[in-house]
Amino acid sequence: MSGPDVALLEAAKNGDRDAAERVINENSALIWSVVRRFFGRGVESDDLYQLGCMGFIKAIQGFDSSYGTQFSTYAVPKIAGEIRRFLRDDGAIKVSRSVKERAHSIKSARLMLEQKLGREPYLSEISAETGLTAEEIASTETATATTESLQREMGEEGLTLEGVLGDFLQEEKMLEKLALKEAIESLPEREKQVILLRYFRCMTQEATAKVLKVSQVQVSRIEKRAMEILREKLL
Repeated sequence: MSGPDVALLEAAKNGDRDAAERVINENSALIWSVVRRFFGRGVESDDLYQLGCMGFIKAIQGFDSSYGTQFSTYAVPKIAGEIRRFLRDDGAIKVSRSVKERAHSIKSARLMLEQKLGREPYLSEISAETGLTAEEIASTETATATTESLQREMGEEGLTLEGVLGDFLQEEKMLEKLALKEAIESLPEREKQVILLRYFRCMTQEATAKVLKVSQVQVSRIEKRAMEILREKLL
């Protein structure tokens, strides 16, 4: 069968420490597979693994073979939930100092250019001002954007990123907003730029097209493609 046998699980559930240790060791790969999703969040990998083990132990204590599901299926959300809870309560979702400093320079350059040009500056103009590439600017602003951006409505369109992506953004169907941020950061450069401008800068497709120097039809196509990629990554 897949995962630990029922007898071993029952022994661990009833307080047998040796059995619990054996189950954990045998499922180390499963725990790490969940832990890796939280790398880069300001917590050491070994600490994340220990949190994952705590969640795994809770899964052992709460699992009932009569559920009709594999133990691993039951354990994964428990492992992820323990880590999510720590990150949320401890406030450990952090951005490195270098990224914060880069974000500050981008923000300063953007404000200066807006005042100088009387309009939203092009990414190429911010790039020239800061010496950063368009991809570095998009990645930095995505990394430092607040999760409020997910519910923020965009101008007269009234759309939100959560609404466009669909119901699967419910907490138990994805690793909260961390997974979405990670998925956005992995998008191709142009798709990432469109998502950044549309949903984090709250710009219309027309305004986004002007910034990227493409047609509104192209923005619509790029946005649609980006959403399809995000759905594939998050479902």
